[in-house]
Amino acid sequence: MAKVFQPTSFKRILFFILADIFLSLIALYGSYSLRLNFQIDSTFYDSFFLVFLTLTMLKLLSFYFFKTYLIVWRFFSLSDAIKLFQAHFISYALFTFIFFSFSEFFTPFPRSVIGIDLVLSLFLLGAMRISKRIIMEQSLESTLNPCIIMGVNSRTSSIIKSTLDGEIPYYVTSIFPILERNQSAINTYINNIKVNSCDIIEEYVQKNNIKSAIITADVSAKELNQLFIRLHDAGIEEIKISKILGDQNEKLQDLSIEDLLARYPKDLDEKTIASFIKDKTVLISGAGGSIGSEIALQAQRYGAKKLILVDNSEFNLYQIGEQIQDATLSLISVTDLSALDELFNTENIDIVLHAAAYKHVPLCESNKEIAIYNNVLGSKNIIDMSIKHEVQKVVMISTDKAVRPTNVMGTTKRIAELYAQNVKSGDTEIVAVRFGNVLGSSGSVIPKFKSQIEQGGPVTVTHKEMTRYFMMIPEACQLVLQAASIAKGGELFILDMGEPIKIVDLATKMIELYGKEDEIEITFTGLRAGEKMYEELLINEDEKRTEFESIFIAPPTHYDIDKLNKDIEVLLKSKEPLKQLKVIVPEFNHQV
Repeated sequence: MAKVFQPTSFKRILFFILADIFLSLIALYGSYSLRLNFQIDSTFYDSFFLVFLTLTMLKLLSFYFFKTYLIVWRFFSLSDAIKLFQAHFISYALFTFIFFSFSEFFTPFPRSVIGIDLVLSLFLLGAMRISKRIIMEQSLESTLNPCIIMGVNSRTSSIIKSTLDGEIPYYVTSIFPILERNQSAINTYINNIKVNSCDIIEEYVQKNNIKSAIITADVSAKELNQLFIRLHDAGIEEIKISKILGDQNEKLQDLSIEDLLARYPKDLDEKTIASFIKDKTVLISGAGGSIGSEIALQAQRYGAKKLILVDNSEFNLYQIGEQIQDATLSLISVTDLSALDELFNTENIDIVLHAAAYKHVPLCESNKEIAIYNNVLGSKNIIDMSIKHEVQKVVMISTDKAVRPTNVMGTTKRIAELYAQNVKSGDTEIVAVRFGNVLGSSGSVIPKFKSQIEQGGPVTVTHKEMTRYFMMIPEACQLVLQAASIAKGGELFILDMGEPIKIVDLATKMIELYGKEDEIEITFTGLRAGEKMYEELLINEDEKRTEFESIFIAPPTHYDIDKLNKDIEVLLKSKEPLKQLKVIVPEFNHQV
């Protein structure tokens, strides 16, 4: 029995046809009544049924032609209403032609009934079609979350439509323009929702008890921070942001700490990057890591002819291989010189992007020998094999922790920088690119803070004065490729990471984003082994500007390559590696 009432496409079409016939009958009868002052003489009934049959048949054919019966009832929209009007116009125009061509068949018939019936039919059939949407919208307002939209653009209308269609659990009560160019929209309406002045946001939110906001405007991280503070102070507990993702679909996502900290360099030159990568065979070491995997995806997007992905983690290599299925996957360690030699000998490699390294400071401190072995020998092997096999360009990813290092990890990266700058490279151009922390990378504080907040706290911060530089992974990787594209060999590039951020401020902001500032505390645990209070990107102030304002060049540090090779050899065999690290990097000041 339940199947009888189960909705199907056929049942929906049959329902609309029967409803249209019934409402057309009422409309025509009402037209006769209005025309004849509600006193229909019996002589008119002979023509009434012929007019009804002819006109209804023409309407049904027009509705079929305009596909109005394929519309889902609750999604009836303005475009569907236009189709309904067009179908009526065509059917009534055809009826008028038929009437004047064969008027004797319709006698007696008041001609003004045609116009009256057109209006009544449009009203009744249109009202029937929009009725379900009106009822649903009224019911949605009683069950869904009221919200405001911040921004006036095409996404604003799209979000409102999604709420009306029940695709997202909100209903919009007001719109506020947050960009200067949109101020002219104040007091206008978008999808029947009024655009109000931003001056009344706080008053409106508190008066109407609004707890949710959706941001559709494209604003900078700084502007987003200011907006977040204003909404948060007004009483908004949940903030969503409308984003265009890779598939060009609009999706609502929670406002994240990455959105608030993101720095988008204004001088990215994608044409320069594409010309550097396009049609090249590119080897990426550490391709399964946070940086390596993003560089691999960028290289694919910029048209690399072939990608050779190297990693010693089976799982990480598998994951990036699933995303780039035509890549060559090499499950080898950069410390395995013979395996690297065979790989370089097999492939005709144009560019090497070296991202493989152990990067977690405390882990490297408690595993000094393997950190030195992997980071120093691995980098040396990659550079040596690139020179031997005449690779055009080698790009080594470095870190701000290499500046006046206080830990093993930073010192190993500084040694790799020195080797890249001083090795006899022949025709191979070798450069290093140094930058700070990237948002969301493995081992970063953000995933850790998220986990602690979701578990109810406390959030642990090492010191209230600790600061770090941050950048989004995609933008950092693009700048790496851009720096590499202008390199001539021997440079140490520095990426402009903006202003450093206090880690305690980062933790506070994340707790606020979760709306748990009254529930979760921040505790300070003290600096861990090897950690700096402040990170630096430059060794001195003699850096040079490049043609891109986000990229600088640090002055070279001379180190006799024969001596460096001997010093590295001693380091790799040393029983007291910390002393030998300081021999190679005198500014190394180990913090225990």
